[in-house]
Amino acid sequence: MRNFIIKRILLSVVILFFVSFIIYTLLRCLPSSYVETMARQLSMAPGAKPYSEWLAQLEGQYGLDLPLIPGFLHQLGNLLTGNFGDSWKFTVPVVDKFASVIWISFVMGGIAFILQLIIAIPLGVIAATKQYSKADYAISVFALAGISLPTFFFATLLKLIFSVKLGWFDLVGLTGRDFYQLDAVGQFFDMAHHLVLPIVTLVVIQVGSLMRYTRTNMLEVLNSDYIRTARAKGLSEKKVIYHHAFRNTLIPLVTIVGGSLPSLFAGALITETLYNIWGIGYTSYTAMTAGDIPFSMFYLLFMAVLTLAGNLISDILYAVVDPRVRIA
Repeated sequence: MRNFIIKRILLSVVILFFVSFIIYTLLRCLPSSYVETMARQLSMAPGAKPYSEWLAQLEGQYGLDLPLIPGFLHQLGNLLTGNFGDSWKFTVPVVDKFASVIWISFVMGGIAFILQLIIAIPLGVIAATKQYSKADYAISVFALAGISLPTFFFATLLKLIFSVKLGWFDLVGLTGRDFYQLDAVGQFFDMAHHLVLPIVTLVVIQVGSLMRYTRTNMLEVLNSDYIRTARAKGLSEKKVIYHHAFRNTLIPLVTIVGGSLPSLFAGALITETLYNIWGIGYTSYTAMTAGDIPFSMFYLLFMAVLTLAGNLISDILYAVVDPRVRIA
């Protein structure tokens, strides 16, 4: 298993190298006039350097004055030394801006993901073990409704009911009007109160697919020959379901668990935009639409690293839930 992990890590490094090259190539395809526009805007600030110096600095800093391959190697050297540059859109170091918004998205995504597991897996198992019953139909309707509802519609519906009609929550924002007048505990609960509707939106919209996936895999396992053998041997239904069937159902589910790592940090673009929460999803969207090359490249590389790490975690979890992988 150790050798397998080492091989996967080395392979991930190679993949990351080529992904970095693709991202850099795509960013180089942006209109060069944007760099000129940025240099012109920066030169118009009071006491700023002239346009020609800003243009030469921006092109030299990111290797835009070099051919594609040398420019990529120049940028790769900056990344390896931790020089990620400054954000053009937010005029602060990329790392500082990234660190200021990433944890909001992580908290939202992490809480929503845990709630999805708590809700979806048990309901999926119940729907599979009670196939074609009223419980199965009710769970299936709930799952399909969550899958079918557009995020913007469901979020707007929640805001209409709980913000406009009932007045329980603010329409947008992460903090209330008196946030800075509260103590530390009060500020914590104020932010938690504002995150209720966004987290509910994420859970309801995403829980349906995991619920259906669990039900489908559980039904496939329950129809296997070894399950019929276990029942023929006189084992209790509870032991057949939760000791034999459910363990094998976990094997395909670990793919979703491992693959969900990037989503914990990626942010929920639509949800954050609708609730005006400056998480990483909303921030990265703003940076990309503004042509912020430094922030966009750092964000895309960060997501590539998380995706590769998620795949590695999935492989390790396979070995945890399936002894045959460890034997191999």
